[in-house]
Amino acid sequence: MLDIKQELEMLLLLNRLSMRKVIDLIRDKGFNIPHQSTISTLLNNKRIRFETVQQILDYLGYELIIREKQK
Repeated sequence: MLDIKQELEMLLLLNRLSMRKVIDLIRDKGFNIPHQSTISTLLNNKRIRFETVQQILDYLGYELIIREKQK
């Protein structure tokens, strides 16, 4: 099963960015996204909004693709 927190952490490491920096940059562009501490809490509690994950992935240059599992 996909753990979105670990996936985001890996992408941030690959892009040499911190979550705080990404959130600040997204907020500077005018997007309504929670603060870094709120996002960390949401990720830890597995309660983050799909839209928020999409915005972070979009900024990093990634997209989330949903497809049927291989049988």
